[in-house]
Amino acid sequence: MTLASRLAAFKADFEAGKPPYNVPRSVVDTMHRATAELRASGQHQRALKAGDKAPSFELTDAEGRIVRSEDLLAQGPLVVSFYRGVWCPHCNMDLQELQAILPRIRELGANLVAISPQVASNSRKSMRDNKLAFPVLSDPHNAVAAAFGVRFALPDYLVDLYKSLKNDLAAFNGDDSWTLPMPGRFIIGQDGVIAYAEVDPDYTVRPEPELLLAPLAALK
Repeated sequence: MTLASRLAAFKADFEAGKPPYNVPRSVVDTMHRATAELRASGQHQRALKAGDKAPSFELTDAEGRIVRSEDLLAQGPLVVSFYRGVWCPHCNMDLQELQAILPRIRELGANLVAISPQVASNSRKSMRDNKLAFPVLSDPHNAVAAAFGVRFALPDYLVDLYKSLKNDLAAFNGDDSWTLPMPGRFIIGQDGVIAYAEVDPDYTVRPEPELLLAPLAALK
């Protein structure tokens, strides 16, 4: 089953209010509204693109160790995947599919990291629950996400909805800014230039991980 089909099946069940989600239609409509407004803002079109210079970063992994992009790029190309957090089912499916192609990414001489605003304990849960063998990095205040152009602030009505669903991003992230990254994947060459970029304001849509392989092979 492809990632797209997994995501579509989950979305259909969720939006139909099937167990265990049992969400009312008003919740679905509010999420649709927020996604439509984010797309209409054009922010995804202002994110970094292929040919742009990637910002360097220094973040901590799930165990508190410092991870520097320049150190990873010294080893080979770098795949960076931004995701929202362990609370997001779509993100977890995405991480699982990235894990499935991790051996092929490494065969092409590249490293892979995932970046989210969540605190280290939630990154550890991400790694444990999704059986990940690549680093999950914490991005306080979504600062690196902002540098890549994928950070956005949740509108007040969506903050209220998340709170009503007991999805407290301030607690998950150790930050009360109520910002998130748009899902985005980037391949950075050893020269620091972005070779591939895919950003979508719809958190239910993710590109197939296999799309990373051809650009990585072209960098060898």
